[in-house]
Amino acid sequence: MSESVQAEVMMSFLVSEELSFRIPVELRYETCDPYAVRLTFHLPGDAPVTWAFGRELLVDGVAAPCGEGDVHIAPVDSGSLSEVLIRLQVGSDRALFRSSTAPLVAFLDRTDKLVPLGQEGALADFDAHLDEALDRILAEEQSTG
Repeated sequence: MSESVQAEVMMSFLVSEELSFRIPVELRYETCDPYAVRLTFHLPGDAPVTWAFGRELLVDGVAAPCGEGDVHIAPVDSGSLSEVLIRLQVGSDRALFRSSTAPLVAFLDRTDKLVPLGQEGALADFDAHLDEALDRILAEEQSTG
C-alpha cells in the first residue's frame, strides 16, 4: 500500500511583472512513485493542473538554480525573506510561481522521513510499480500536452 505526504502551500502565480495573485498549491509525494513530487494548482476558471518532477530537483532548487527542460527551480534573494521561483513550461506556455522556502523545506523534510533521499530504490515494491508509475506519468504528460 502506498503512503503519501501532502501539503498545501500558498504561492504567488506571476502572470506578468505587474500582475500576480496568491493561490493554494498542493504538493504530494507517494511511496509508489518515490522519485517524484507532484505540484497541483487551481487557476481560477480552469481545471486543476498537475506537474510531476523529480523530488531531487526540488531539493536542489531550494539551494541553487537547477533544472533543464520543462522545470526550472531557483532560490531568490529577496532581502530577509527566503523564496524560491518555480518555472514550468510546455512549448510557449509558461507558468511562474514564487513560494516561501520554509514550507517547501518542511514538505521535503517529511518526504525524507518517509523515504530518505537516495533510498528510493530500496522500496520492496518499487520494481512492481515502476511500469505503472511510468505509464501514469506518461498519461499525465499527454493529457497536459
